Amino acid sequence: MIGAIPSLMLALMSLSVAGAFRSIRTEPEVSRNIHLMTVLRFGALDQSPSLSVTSAPSRVLTRRGGNAILPCAIQRDRLLAPNPKMRIKWTKLTSDFLTEVDILAAVADHKRSYGSFHGRARLRGSSPSDASLVIDNITLEDYGRYKCEVIDGLEDATAIVSLDLEGVVFPYSPRLGRYRLNFRDAERACREQDAVLASPEQLRQAWRGGMDWCNAGWLSDGSVRYPVNSPREPCGGRRTAPGVRSYGFRDKDKDRYDVFCFTSHFKGELYFLPPGAKLTYGEAVEACRRDGARLAKVGHLYGAWKLANYDRCDAGWLEDGSVRYPVAKPRPRCSPTARAVRFNGFPDKKHKLYGAYCYRERA
Repeated sequence: MIGAIPSLMLALMSLSVAGAFRSIRTEPEVSRNIHLMTVLRFGALDQSPSLSVTSAPSRVLTRRGGNAILPCAIQRDRLLAPNPKMRIKWTKLTSDFLTEVDILAAVADHKRSYGSFHGRARLRGSSPSDASLVIDNITLEDYGRYKCEVIDGLEDATAIVSLDLEGVVFPYSPRLGRYRLNFRDAERACREQDAVLASPEQLRQAWRGGMDWCNAGWLSDGSVRYPVNSPREPCGGRRTAPGVRSYGFRDKDKDRYDVFCFTSHFKGELYFLPPGAKLTYGEAVEACRRDGARLAKVGHLYGAWKLANYDRCDAGWLEDGSVRYPVAKPRPRCSPTARAVRFNGFPDKKHKLYGAYCYRERA
């Protein structure tokens, strides 16, 4: 009886070892079966999406009055059958990125453009995978970020493209003095000067180009900022670093500041009239009118100075009643150290001291 115990123990050990080996053999088999079931049910785990949208380049530079092509390329799985109901939609993101403005929607041959883009926006459609957007007769308001969205059955994909404009940022305050504009007043002031509110990125680009201005102004997103390249006490202190100072987002109705405007190329002609003469504001208006023109806006003067290197040392009336002159080539008695549009303020309109900067539209 005692001798039977070792035999029983050996038999139990053999069963245990066999069970262990059987477990080792079956675990990979079970795992493999689960994996095959996953592939059959959900597709391969590392399979790439069957739809994607790309945009290259992601930034497009143009000018007012020109055309722009915003790239958008569709990439679909080649094994998928063509989808005649695939939808392409373009929208423009607002400056606060909270809402979107419809531009164009297309399904097969049915296409529709919206709002200010009606008749100006279309799909390029150079191939079935080309969803690029073409915009004609670019306006100042077209600046911003655009979204290309493709909806293919239950799948959708998007890409973002930025449209930038060649132009110039300039500070503006009205005749009443600095810090008199709420946000709506600022928008109107820029429009009256052939411009729009500058964006934070446009102001930052201007700062990188050397812009230095100590008065805070509204920007298109509702924030208030100002660019400083030469730190000094009235502009945040001498020991602060150069940069774009920010007051953050302000109350658009109650708070009042100056404004930073942005303008681009224009189709008209800006010129000084008449050489050597001194005019009142009323005489300047009449002189331009007799010449088939009108007094130029501040945006016209800045645009000609920045984009066409317009240079003149004569102070002249502008439409808003201010007196300025553009210096593209620094020199004594004009602007000795830097390119600038010099500002002589808002003189009494009866003063017979200045010429006139006229603006004539081109057909």
